[in-house]
Amino acid sequence: MPTTPATAAHHSSNGVQPNGVQPSIMLELVDEEGRTIGTAEKLSAHQAPGRLHRAFSVFLFDESGRLLLQRRALGKYHSPGVWSNTCCGHPYPGEAPFAAAARRTYEELGVSPSLMAEAGTVRYNHPDPASGLVEQEYNHLFVGLVQGPVRPDPEEIEDTAFVTAEELTERHASAPFSAWFMTVLDAARPAIKELTGPAGGW
Repeated sequence: MPTTPATAAHHSSNGVQPNGVQPSIMLELVDEEGRTIGTAEKLSAHQAPGRLHRAFSVFLFDESGRLLLQRRALGKYHSPGVWSNTCCGHPYPGEAPFAAAARRTYEELGVSPSLMAEAGTVRYNHPDPASGLVEQEYNHLFVGLVQGPVRPDPEEIEDTAFVTAEELTERHASAPFSAWFMTVLDAARPAIKELTGPAGGW
């Protein structure tokens, strides 16, 4: 994937600094209108009560209008082992949300989204009872297509599944999902319906 000034500033060949210490990941803090007001280290921004920060959520569909879900890896410190949307994460400070969404989709799933488009924003506050962490996010939403085989990074993703709207309802009733999933899905539905058409059932 190409780098931008923002991504290059955070890039290292193996993710570890020369002294063997994992580098801190910084997030962009925002106000209620989504304007940048500073930065904070990732974990500290998620510790209760949470600090409002910029995030993104991606919803990718196949040619049949099925949504690509991911099950978060069991080793993740936040919301491990739960199902969620195709990809979500945080732009680096100064990185455009669209670029961050495309970058992380490729890093996590090994595919580049096709026809990815903005689908609005949503602001929410979702505590995670299991970890005690809090998602205070100003989330940029994106929808698009996936037109190649996915190659999930096992450190990020435990499993993937393509589901219809009906299958998602059944799965959501019986399997654990991320605390933010329904909030971002509902906010993105107008753009999802536009992308998949009335036959998709979204």
